[in-house]
Amino acid sequence: MKDIFLVFAKYNKEADSVVLSLLGNLSNEERELDRGSYYGALSGLARHILGGTRFFLGAFFKEAIKDNTEAHIAAREILKPLETLPNFEGTLTEAQWKAVSDAIVTADDVYIKLSAVLTNEDYAKQIPIAWYGGNPASVPLFFLAQNLVAHNTHHRGQISQILDSLKIEHNFSGLNPAYLTDKTS
Repeated sequence: MKDIFLVFAKYNKEADSVVLSLLGNLSNEERELDRGSYYGALSGLARHILGGTRFFLGAFFKEAIKDNTEAHIAAREILKPLETLPNFEGTLTEAQWKAVSDAIVTADDVYIKLSAVLTNEDYAKQIPIAWYGGNPASVPLFFLAQNLVAHNTHHRGQISQILDSLKIEHNFSGLNPAYLTDKTS
């Protein structure tokens, strides 16, 4: 199970890297223009992806690593950079966009490192949630990890649709088979 989520974390970083490159090539005005998505501008979608990653890793993954084992102490250290990432509202300046882009890179690195240290047992741990009206009151971490994958993929799909309408070539779909052999990054 751990290997699957490590592959997903690596895919997430690669897909976000392509998205950030494409959005970085747009002018700030193009990136900030309301495109009719729920999050408005392309930068709004990117910020929401960042927020989702912070939310899932910070809230749920922390819950799974409460023991004082060496691995869990290391995992808590890995999560620390999430606490200092910026959170911008409204229209971004070019400098704020750069800070958001850097924050996404940091969050993606945290996601990979955390996925590398978690065990199959960690992924199987029951995590309390307030969703679903309390039924169930908890779900395994792997279920929440799958929700993180689905969340980010969904919103990159929205970005993809907008890039299609702008006639901007892009491809950030698919899992790279190289992730199967590279277990360290």
